[in-house]
Order: sequence, then structure tokens, then C-alpha cells
Amino acid sequence: MAVNSKPTQEFVPLQEVRDGIVVLKDGTMRGIVLSSSLNFSLKSDNERQAIILQFQDFLNSLDFPVEIVIESRRLDIRPYIALLEDRYKEQVNDLMKIQTREYIDFIKKFTETTNIMIKSFFIVVPYDPAIINIKGGVTSKIFQKKSSSEAEQAKEASFEENRTQLEQRVSVVEQGLSRCGIRVIRLGTEEVIELFYKLFNPGDTEKPIKIN
Repeated sequence: MAVNSKPTQEFVPLQEVRDGIVVLKDGTMRGIVLSSSLNFSLKSDNERQAIILQFQDFLNSLDFPVEIVIESRRLDIRPYIALLEDRYKEQVNDLMKIQTREYIDFIKKFTETTNIMIKSFFIVVPYDPAIINIKGGVTSKIFQKKSSSEAEQAKEASFEENRTQLEQRVSVVEQGLSRCGIRVIRLGTEEVIELFYKLFNPGDTEKPIKIN
């Protein structure tokens, strides 16, 4: 019995990543902000209360939904090991070579017996443009008469307009979190692509890295 298989792309909701903005297949848009964390154990009682109240004010000021995503991933120590191996080869002092090798062996054994996890915090800011479906009638015929260049210009103008609305929302989130003492940075196109690649290809972090 033949099985109809669908390409993996059909299960991925992403249409494109443009200027750091995620455009989904349904036309909605997302901006992603990476934020730092706060260690409450190092804060005084008054500081904790102030942070909580400030964060509460931030949430109450939002008139749109946001999604807070916490990614927990095992630390990939391989790039650091590769860097140490390069330093080991550059050493000319015998004592330094021995110490470097011992340090590399220590790091390898320690990470093999201990799961070192890193957490990343993301705030996803959505914007859902109003989508009007036009079916039949004179209006449909008018749009059909547009040239491809005109249609492309209209699409570009629509993207820029929606982008402006999304950027305003992202700015509100960034300012609100900054007032809470949280450092934030907006992800660009390359960072967003890398983030989604790692999410959809978690096994790649287990592949060996070649060391020259």
C-alpha cells in the first residue's frame, strides 16, 4: 500500500525571515527579543519587591499578547575544547603544554560526568495584520489587472506598514523590560535563522566537530 509522504517544509509554519522578522505562512509576523535573567538571591528584599512591582506594571501596560519562551539546552563544550587544542599546539613551553593538556583532560572528564545546562530567555512579540479575502466581483477583477511590478510594490508597502506596527510593539517590550533591570537585545535575521535551525535540528549539536 502506497503511503503519501509530505515534505518536511509543510510542517514548518515559517514562510520567511526578513529583517529579523519572522513571517508565518498565515501572514502573521513575529519579532523575537533575547533577554537576560535576574538572580533574586543576590537582591535585597526591597530590590525584589521593586522588581516585582515594575514587572507587574510592565505586564499591565501591554495591550497585546506576548509569549515568553525558556530554552534549556545542554552546553556544547566542543568549540571551547577545539580552541584549547589550538592553544596547546601553539605552546612552545613544555610546562605550559603539560598544563594545557591537563586542563583539557579535566574539562572533558568534568563535562562527561556532569550535565551543564544553559538557559536562554526569549520574548516573542506577535502582530497579526488584517487580512481581507476578496472573492469574485468587480474588485477582484481590478486587482487581477495589476501588473506583477505593481503587485510587488503593493506587497512591499504592506510589509513595511506591518513592520512598523510590529517594531512599535517590540520597542514597548524592550523599554518595559529595561525598566525592570533586564538587558534585552533584538534578534536579527541570522540569529533568528540559527535559533529556528537549532530548534528543528536538535541532533546537530551531537555531531562531532573536527579538530585540525
